[in-house]
Amino acid sequence: MTVAAMLKFKGPDIVSASPSDTIASAVALLAKMKIGAVVVCDAGGDLVGILSERDIVRGLGEHGTDVMGHTVDSLMTANVKTCTIHDTADGLMQRMTEGRFRHMPVLDDGEKLVGVISIGDVVKRRISQLEHETEAMRDYISGHA
Repeated sequence: MTVAAMLKFKGPDIVSASPSDTIASAVALLAKMKIGAVVVCDAGGDLVGILSERDIVRGLGEHGTDVMGHTVDSLMTANVKTCTIHDTADGLMQRMTEGRFRHMPVLDDGEKLVGVISIGDVVKRRISQLEHETEAMRDYISGHA
């Protein structure tokens, strides 16, 4: 399954923050949307980073609660690993596992942000695919194919 297919099923919603937003506002956004990361985009809509729960926890560990007044760009990961709509679920699962991150922005034509895929999205699609394959095998074995 490709990233394009996963986005079609999931939808293209992108939750983003500005580099100048406060960590407190980003935390409120994460809580409101019930998500684990936000992409960080500049005024032109270009991807400049990603801010995850892990980034925030590291910031709390280093700065205490004062970090809530810091800006998003002070904690975000600027060297963002991205994928394209042509990448596969298996490829993403491997990259995310090896890189130890759980969210990957999706770029179309290498520049335009078109979505975000989480490890949960990948696992959900993979489980669905395996269930479909299992059902097809059952049908084949029982002669219903």
